[in-house]
Amino acid sequence: MVRLDKKAKRLYVLDTNVLIHDPAALYQFEEHEVVIPMTVLEELDKHKNGLREIARTARQVSRTLSDLTNQVSFDEIQQGIPIPRAGGTPMGRLRFLCYPELKSLEHLEESPDNRLLAETCRLRDERPDASVILVSKDINLRVKAAALRVPVEDYLTDRVFSDSDAMLEGVRIYPDSEAGDNGPWGQLEVDVTVERVDHHTFYHLEGRMPADWHLGMLVSDSENGASFEAIVRELGPNHARLQLLTNYRHKAGVWGVHAHDSRQNFALNLLMDDDIDLVTIAGSAGTGKTFMTLAAAFQQTLDAKRFERIVFTRAPITMSEDIGFLPGTEEEKMSPWMGAFHDNMDNLLRDEHDGSTSWSQDATRTLIGSRVQIRAPGFMRGRTLNDTFLIIDEAQNFTPKQLKALVTRAGRNTKIVCLGNVGQIDTPYLTANTCGMAAVVQRFSNWAHASHVTLRSVERSRLALAGEELL
Repeated sequence: MVRLDKKAKRLYVLDTNVLIHDPAALYQFEEHEVVIPMTVLEELDKHKNGLREIARTARQVSRTLSDLTNQVSFDEIQQGIPIPRAGGTPMGRLRFLCYPELKSLEHLEESPDNRLLAETCRLRDERPDASVILVSKDINLRVKAAALRVPVEDYLTDRVFSDSDAMLEGVRIYPDSEAGDNGPWGQLEVDVTVERVDHHTFYHLEGRMPADWHLGMLVSDSENGASFEAIVRELGPNHARLQLLTNYRHKAGVWGVHAHDSRQNFALNLLMDDDIDLVTIAGSAGTGKTFMTLAAAFQQTLDAKRFERIVFTRAPITMSEDIGFLPGTEEEKMSPWMGAFHDNMDNLLRDEHDGSTSWSQDATRTLIGSRVQIRAPGFMRGRTLNDTFLIIDEAQNFTPKQLKALVTRAGRNTKIVCLGNVGQIDTPYLTANTCGMAAVVQRFSNWAHASHVTLRSVERSRLALAGEELL
């Protein structure tokens, strides 16, 4: 936030929200010293009780601190506890900050944040030989610290990519390439051979591959009326293997749903592909993420019988801790957050001729309800999902740890689809480059059985299109 002239020796004072956000933050400061004030320990103690995610994380941090302190003497704690590092890198030290008589900052009321600022200021005055830096995820605290001339930083170690980068789109378009069998090869210095195996067409490329290619991405010659659309199946520095996609635009469809452009066609191919176990689809509201995913889920569950059930979950704004105050079963408790599901079911079952829908009929709901389960993410812990099409909606509101807990639920014959828009994050302390969806997209980008696409075209009214542009 503020430019700092850092000295060789640095002391990083961690705020409570940093440890709650990333319990492994203690190990992220290399050879420098990590300082935990007594105010932070007291706040961790207040948060540790209960079944909420924040309570589990607070207990995890407390266990980590206990493991670091139970093998050392009181003198060693005063001198700083060595923090072990992997790979033999220099060890940092952990210090606890306790001032029995701490003078409060003038003109500031008594609060944990202001006490943390006072502790940091006193440490800064006592250690002129070192750079004392407060690390916090709290924007207001960082502003107050800067106003008080306290060196302060945001915790950036958990960022999947930097602010100057962008999340992968999963698409590479060559708009100036020629149509027909030549594809986009005019812009690539490669030799191409074509092979047909089991009704699928493959392109084998030999030569220097583009640096921005990755496994599971779309290669196309146009955004809309593309004549060449393929997915990268194999990739090396000097070779690649691409598979031509199925065209879901006209006759072929998925449960009556057709693609309108290359990105939607790519999304439908990924959703229907048996070799892709993890699909992530990003895009703003109205791009068809949930609509196409539900169509593919019903096609493969009700018609093709590939899966036994569909499990639909999403992150309620309160992340499940308040769900018990709602009446009824688990599905009824999740009902307030399932508007997108019901809206898309209404559209999927709508008759094109008279505009009527069968979703309101009890028989239809009973038939589909026997194969669809709506589950709260907080109750998925410990389950193993076999023969399941798992849909995780609003994935941008999950932390990487929470999405990991859901993705690792996958058992035999399970496909997971994560849907979200990193521009609509409602969870505190999460950003477009630290949320769970960004982590999943980046870290699975070179796994052959995962793929990602960012949708662009909004399939809503002219009012929605105008709102997207003007607002």
